[in-house]
Amino acid sequence: MNRKEQLRKISITEQFDLCIIGGGATGAGIALDASLRGLKVLLIDKYDFAGQTTSKSTKLIHGGVRYLEQAVKKLDWEQYKMVQKSLHERDTLIKNAPHLTRPLALLTPCYTWIEGIYLTIGLKLYEWIAGNHGIGASKWLSRKEALKTIPELKKENLTSAVLYYDGQLDDARYCLAILQKAETLGATILNYAEAIRFEKDNLGKLTELHFKDTLNGETFTVQSKVFINATGPFADHVRKMANPKLKPRMKVSRGAHIVLPASLMKNETAILVPKTDDGRVLFIIPWQDHLLVGTTDEEDKLSENPDLEQYEIPYLLSYVNRYLEKEVSPSEITSGFAGQRPLLGKAEKSSDTKSLVRDHEVEIDKNSQLVSIMGGKWTTYRLMAKDTIDQIYEHLWQQEPVTCTSDHQLLHGAEDYRFEDWEKLSAQYQVSPAIAQHLMKKYGVFAEKVLKLTDNQPELKALIHPNHPFIKAEIVYVIQEEMAMTSKDILDRRLGLALRDAKVAKDSEEMVESYLVQFSR
Repeated sequence: MNRKEQLRKISITEQFDLCIIGGGATGAGIALDASLRGLKVLLIDKYDFAGQTTSKSTKLIHGGVRYLEQAVKKLDWEQYKMVQKSLHERDTLIKNAPHLTRPLALLTPCYTWIEGIYLTIGLKLYEWIAGNHGIGASKWLSRKEALKTIPELKKENLTSAVLYYDGQLDDARYCLAILQKAETLGATILNYAEAIRFEKDNLGKLTELHFKDTLNGETFTVQSKVFINATGPFADHVRKMANPKLKPRMKVSRGAHIVLPASLMKNETAILVPKTDDGRVLFIIPWQDHLLVGTTDEEDKLSENPDLEQYEIPYLLSYVNRYLEKEVSPSEITSGFAGQRPLLGKAEKSSDTKSLVRDHEVEIDKNSQLVSIMGGKWTTYRLMAKDTIDQIYEHLWQQEPVTCTSDHQLLHGAEDYRFEDWEKLSAQYQVSPAIAQHLMKKYGVFAEKVLKLTDNQPELKALIHPNHPFIKAEIVYVIQEEMAMTSKDILDRRLGLALRDAKVAKDSEEMVESYLVQFSR
């Protein structure tokens, strides 16, 4: 994707069928679904793609064990349906981008036999709901088997454990892969484009959008048949911009994470803490040669740049030290981040964000005809997109929806992907197995395109830092091919180095800035 080319496409397009505001997972999913149905699509984002909620998740593709428990205890059909949909979508997400996903084994330590029986029954039900879309069988492990699976587990009072499977994804790059696929199908995709105001016809229906290029201040006007608000936690802002009379619908839940060295838990199995002292679910997850610990879940004030708060560090570390034998200190934290999730609910009814269902709703404003997709979660992004487009066909265009085909659409980098090809790349380009494997997992079949940049510039094979497998050719590639416009775009989302090691990322900023000057086009 080339940003100048995207701006050119905007300038020559008289009218789009859909203009999507928001370049996270939901907006990206809508852009792909609509493009597959033959619609003319524009997507804009105020900052970078996946810059907010989408890239600050716990990196899991899951049905929601907590929601299943609530569904059973409260006989809540809505909770049950959400788990069922999520488990079916989990399989689809993994199949559509195998280079960016993997099945993940999760172990829950048990400290009483009753707890072991309770969790085994619950996770067998979880597995049964998944049906043909299951990715691994759950089982009850003895104490010995649990310690063999995760030797670093705290042994005191441990009686057994339950093992089950969910999925893991590289969230920022998965979102980018959706957008890249949409763009190859004809969609126009633009980051750093802030929606400023709408124009309306005599009946109050939206007809045009003015947006500003936040990199240079230039303004543009686009016409579209339909405008879609896919801004996640910020949905109320766009709703008010379209119709000031609309009442707020969104609540925000805060999720904080810390990142630790992988040496603290040397295996590929995660730990699920099913219930913290204050009723949350927490994970300790092997993730990209590190350990990811999170998440918190509490009501928060909406912010474009939520930071990890100091009080959250001891909270998360306390659970690491409760479940691992070796004491972990704050000095061992390599990075941390916080994100905000969009929850659909009315603040006056409940102040407990843990109790709100993470399902979604498509709202079509009767006056402006703005379409807002609100709520939801990463795992169901594709269903959210499908529901949004279907509603537009049925309620705005009074037509039978064109069939959705996104459920079996391989994403950018997934076509003909074989992880084993890393061996060929390693031999052909004389890079280490660690580098070749890393590139396959980040770029899929386009890993070779990254390495081709080193043919005439062998210095680009050099590591950005000796402790990490990233090479300098990746910086050039994401600038030229993936619309990375700033050092944060590169270090936080395209590469993800900042989420693994904040200090190394900070030390690399000057070099990345020089590459941006040299290779931007």
